[in-house]
Amino acid sequence: MVLGSASPARLKVLRDAGLDPEVVVSYVDEDAIVEQLAGVEPAEVVVRLAAAKAAEVCADVVGRAAACDRPTGTDTVVLTCDSMLLLDGVLSGKPHTTAIARDQWRRMRGTTGRLLTGHHVTRIIDGAIAGQAARTVSTTIRFADVDDATIDAYVATGEPLSVAGAFTLDGLGGWFVDGIDGDPSSVVGIGLPTVRELLAAVGVDVTALW
Repeated sequence: MVLGSASPARLKVLRDAGLDPEVVVSYVDEDAIVEQLAGVEPAEVVVRLAAAKAAEVCADVVGRAAACDRPTGTDTVVLTCDSMLLLDGVLSGKPHTTAIARDQWRRMRGTTGRLLTGHHVTRIIDGAIAGQAARTVSTTIRFADVDDATIDAYVATGEPLSVAGAFTLDGLGGWFVDGIDGDPSSVVGIGLPTVRELLAAVGVDVTALW
């Protein structure tokens, strides 16, 4: 199995669930893709981002297999994901800067948003794509009504700058999430029930990957 993500949180979720994937990082320009998808439904945006990552990672996997002249019978599953926060009809990804993260938290506090996570699974057999499946999962997030000082302290840790929606559930940001409705693993970045179903759609039983 190949995880097409640099996210340590996604890798930990999979490892805690019995998988030990190879990591192949995608370097697609997420912001550019989102800009091109202006007007597209939010749930479709995240799954297209996951698909764009999959295309790049799969090309890398197939290219390396050909270069190594791997024997027939090679069977690989590539998993890619992308998450964004939908708040008041606006999608937000990684804030990247302190100013954006601070402003986002001031809009988020005391409100409810939806964390959308697009999942894409590709099965590659003998260097050829044998199946693909994709789905978006939506989880409702209830944010705490924190004050400016708390927001500044959290942003100063640097954690929210590089995560979708400027928050985590499994890190420091978990202190400021009052509750969720949906799959907790999808909030971390990779929904295990969804991945299990997508694997089944391409003919793979998740227990075979343990």
